[in-house]
Amino acid sequence: MISRLSLRALTVGALLLTSAASALAAPCGTGPFETWLEDFKKEAAAKGIAASAIQAGLTGVTLDKSVLARDHSQKVFSQTFEEFSGRMVPPRLTRGANMLKQYGSVLGRIEQAYGVPGEVLVAIWGLETDFGVNIGKFPTLRSLATLAYDCRRTDLFKAELMDALRIVERGDIAPQDLRGAWAGEIGQTQFMPSSYIKFAVDFDSNGRRDLLRSPPDVLASTANFLAGHGWQRGKDWEPGSANFAAIKEWNKSEVYAKTIAHFATQLSRAP
Repeated sequence: MISRLSLRALTVGALLLTSAASALAAPCGTGPFETWLEDFKKEAAAKGIAASAIQAGLTGVTLDKSVLARDHSQKVFSQTFEEFSGRMVPPRLTRGANMLKQYGSVLGRIEQAYGVPGEVLVAIWGLETDFGVNIGKFPTLRSLATLAYDCRRTDLFKAELMDALRIVERGDIAPQDLRGAWAGEIGQTQFMPSSYIKFAVDFDSNGRRDLLRSPPDVLASTANFLAGHGWQRGKDWEPGSANFAAIKEWNKSEVYAKTIAHFATQLSRAP
């Protein structure tokens, strides 16, 4: 599994988000983590997050030094498109073609609703988590709290931690089930919590936006993300196109985006 946030951070300098300073804001990296976390809880409450969600999500959360080590030791992504796509696409092509058939009806309804072809969605699904097999095992709230406490990108990760609590608050996923990649990505196509809040949809109509267990929700939410970033219905997705620009909003890495487009094209030609 490739950390989307890792690739984004290496290509665009960590998504540069800013947030207004709050009187309750906890200073990053100063003093014990536990003190910082208590201050953060007060800040979350001041932003309107329910006390029950704060308690359920953050009680007992501790600093994860392994997450800090991973964040601090990221290396420049240096593989060429030929190297990366050659490693990632061929082992996933047969299963991807099978997924297109297995979820053909769902993908057809998704394309009707959002305009995004199934080949593109299945390509992203396969590259991100091997079609939901490798979603990650890091407790999301712990990872985000750790990265928010650290001073490298505290505003970014504090905002993501707030949105993770909102996912808990609205009942989409229980806090103990919120697990994913080390940098906080969640689900079978690795949504950051802010994107989860904005783009996740309940496509299977069970009352929850479940990007961990529901392929219809996963695929439709991914399509909703692309549609929300300028996807043009009925157009191709080759590099240079408007739809390729939408794919680059999914992942800023040119190599990764080109690999998604290449995988989707290969799937479109599969028997």
